[in-house]
Amino acid sequence: MTQTPTRPQAQARFTVPAKHPMVTVLGSGDRLLRVIEKAFPATDIHVRGNEVSATGEQREVALVQRLFDEMMLVLRTGAPMTEDAVERSIAMLRDEESQTETPAEVLTQNILSSRGRTIRPKTLNQKRYVDAIDKHTVVFGIGPAGTGKTYLAMAKAVQALQSKQVNRIILTRPAVEAGERLGFLPGTLYEKIDPYLRPLYDALHDMLDPDSIPRLMAAGTIEVAPLAYMRGRTLNDAFIILDEAQNTSPEQMKMFLTRLGFDSKIVITGDITQIDLPGGTSGLRQVREILQGVEDVHFSLLTSNDVVRHKLVGRIVDAYDRYDSSREGK
Repeated sequence: MTQTPTRPQAQARFTVPAKHPMVTVLGSGDRLLRVIEKAFPATDIHVRGNEVSATGEQREVALVQRLFDEMMLVLRTGAPMTEDAVERSIAMLRDEESQTETPAEVLTQNILSSRGRTIRPKTLNQKRYVDAIDKHTVVFGIGPAGTGKTYLAMAKAVQALQSKQVNRIILTRPAVEAGERLGFLPGTLYEKIDPYLRPLYDALHDMLDPDSIPRLMAAGTIEVAPLAYMRGRTLNDAFIILDEAQNTSPEQMKMFLTRLGFDSKIVITGDITQIDLPGGTSGLRQVREILQGVEDVHFSLLTSNDVVRHKLVGRIVDAYDRYDSSREGK
């Protein structure tokens, strides 16, 4: 009987600097250590004092070594390590295509600090999306719910406003459920549009002092309005975000894109699997064919791997994708 040759075992030892308490590395109740052990089941990981050792297959041990090195780099900046951050770091290290950017580069890129918390990308695709917003005039962020498309765009808008790169922020969405015929709804204009724009207000409240928002809106520094109110305007010195763009018609998309004025930036976000249009073609789905390859226009694609809500959300998104694929196959 032929025995399968055993792979040679490798071992690595590394010392956590004294300035980093072990609880920040291993987590409260060793929660972070358990995440690492679960991700590397065939590797023996031992902790004694501030020394960590790993024994196992050479490639896996090397990945564990790199993971702890990346964690040290993150902790050195003052950013915390969480279970989610450790899981995402491991996924990035295992992904051969992502080697141009390290987990530490992704997890320590601060966009905005507000009200005691820092907004930063949590995945490689999110970092590339944020970088694209810096580099391009028009950026499309396309992906499922929970991938931070709108939230990160709004953080970049507030950052641009605070650093005086722009003079105002304009946030808009299509009020598709009302067919944009807002006059038929009861109440004042703001009562009519509020249900469609509430998610944008909610994000603003996370990023700015809530008391300052009414003042900024009254001064026109921040404008939140339905897409229909963009018609006929030229928007200069502005950071403009179109949210829920999958619910625009091709005509509305063209109208919006041609509002672009001097020294302005546009970010368009949407999920082409969540189209609520009563009929016809989604402007977001069509525009990818029209503008692909146009200079200074960038398309950032996010996936279920970039969902930063409850882990179950990513699994739900994948389940729906599989279901839709099987229906199309039939």
